[in-house]
Amino acid sequence: MKHTRGRRTRTVFAVATVAAVLATSACSIDVDSKSDNTGTEGSMLVAADNGSPTFEKNFNPFSTSKRVTATYMYEPLQVVNTLDGKSTPFLATGSEQVDAKTLIYTIREGVTWSDGTDFTPADVLFTFNLMKEVPGLDNKGVWQHIESLEVVDNTVVFHLLAEDVPAASIIDQQLIVPEHIWADVEDPLTFTNEDPIATGPYVLGDFTPNQYKLAKNQDYWQADKVAVEELILPAANSQLDVVNNGYDWAYAFITDVEGTWVNANQEHNDYWFPPGGTIALVPNLTKAPYNDVNFREGLSLALDREKIADDAEQGYVDAAGQSGLLLPNQEAWLSDDLPDGGEIAQDTDAALAAFEEAGYTMDGDKLVDASGTQLAINIMTANGYTDWLQGLQTVQTQLGAIGIEVTLSQPQPAAYQQSLGNGDFDMAMTGFGGTGSVFQDMNLLLNSEFATPIGTTTTGNFGRFSDPQTDALLADLKASTDEAEQKTIAAQLQQTVYEELPVISMFYGGLWGLYSDENYTGWPTEEDPYAPPNTYNSTPLLILTNLEKAN
Repeated sequence: MKHTRGRRTRTVFAVATVAAVLATSACSIDVDSKSDNTGTEGSMLVAADNGSPTFEKNFNPFSTSKRVTATYMYEPLQVVNTLDGKSTPFLATGSEQVDAKTLIYTIREGVTWSDGTDFTPADVLFTFNLMKEVPGLDNKGVWQHIESLEVVDNTVVFHLLAEDVPAASIIDQQLIVPEHIWADVEDPLTFTNEDPIATGPYVLGDFTPNQYKLAKNQDYWQADKVAVEELILPAANSQLDVVNNGYDWAYAFITDVEGTWVNANQEHNDYWFPPGGTIALVPNLTKAPYNDVNFREGLSLALDREKIADDAEQGYVDAAGQSGLLLPNQEAWLSDDLPDGGEIAQDTDAALAAFEEAGYTMDGDKLVDASGTQLAINIMTANGYTDWLQGLQTVQTQLGAIGIEVTLSQPQPAAYQQSLGNGDFDMAMTGFGGTGSVFQDMNLLLNSEFATPIGTTTTGNFGRFSDPQTDALLADLKASTDEAEQKTIAAQLQQTVYEELPVISMFYGGLWGLYSDENYTGWPTEEDPYAPPNTYNSTPLLILTNLEKAN
């Protein structure tokens, strides 16, 4: 069997606020042995929508607690492949960037809602205006970019607040709801939408607290591309369940994937773990000594990133460069001016020289300040993120080898997220990137708009990096419609990440997709990366309209 190997990791990234969506521990929900995992001919068993411990019936596409597969029923204007940032038309047949402040979508004709009502540009207008009227629905922050929108013939014209070319990728992804249903919803924030009416490839089938099914929408506008007649989604998907019960598709960390998942069906089971974000140490730049670039350089040079990556993720991920880009996904944007493509090799002598510039010297086996006090730092991670902890323990050992006392703190995930957002840490382990957009990734990492005062919550730039020149570069990148100019600006931003070290990148986190080609073929692979392998967000629409029944 030919395996299309990527590298394994356990870190989940989502488009909306990538830097704040962190690694989840491996699923360990007990399997309900009485669950009926059988379906009609042409069904697919999917480990996607875990219950906690059982399903609630919520298919509100705006809700943060919705069932994952609401995104299999509701469609956006275009689906963005987060691996390369490319958009595939769905409810729009395409878009035109008239200028940096004007975006026009041509709306697809011949589409019907699952109750038979015609889909029209008015539904698009209604959806976006509903989010303006009820800001709590605007999870992607689209109205931070839009001044107004209007229907013109069979198009929807978006007038942007500023020159804002990257806004297109955010507008692309907004799920569209039917005006004839949602106009009568009293409270769209709390509406659970138990009988969803949508345009997508699936409609809701049988639903129980332990398992539900999605049935193929026979009137779907591209029904001829949908091979799977029924999706079966159990509430419990343990590692053992996924391995032993013949799942077709799963998004899960499995220890020893070769010996477990692949070995369970060597002829058909395979996996692909492409990079989905960068895992890094974030120094709090509002505090000394972390606000000293010489100090940050010392930390960076002291680390053996290959060893950290191998220890954290069992040899399935690559050490990260210091460009700020997600590689190899964004290889085309990598600056030729970065030494070694931005990779930083461990160099203890150079690290000690940098620390000396920051005021720290070796005294015996300790790195001390001018008063003779040993340098002591604390690094925060989230409790239960065992792979991150393993990586940090290696960091602790490597920094300890040059005389730094390192302690690790592990608050519970909710407390960790709060501390990260509020700036209540010295250094923290987190992730960034993976939106598919170089601008969005760099903006979340570097823009001083996110550098809120300590104690107030931010959703990006957790270290509070602030530099007017960098902000100006981001503004130029945001307004540029010329790709060559965009890459020139991006190269300067990479230089900033490389030289100023607002984060210390360690390894590329990935997306862990498991699949079987026994019943369906055409899965995304390293050779054919038309979509990431995740089972959440809208990118599964690319997969579900690409699969074919196995012979």
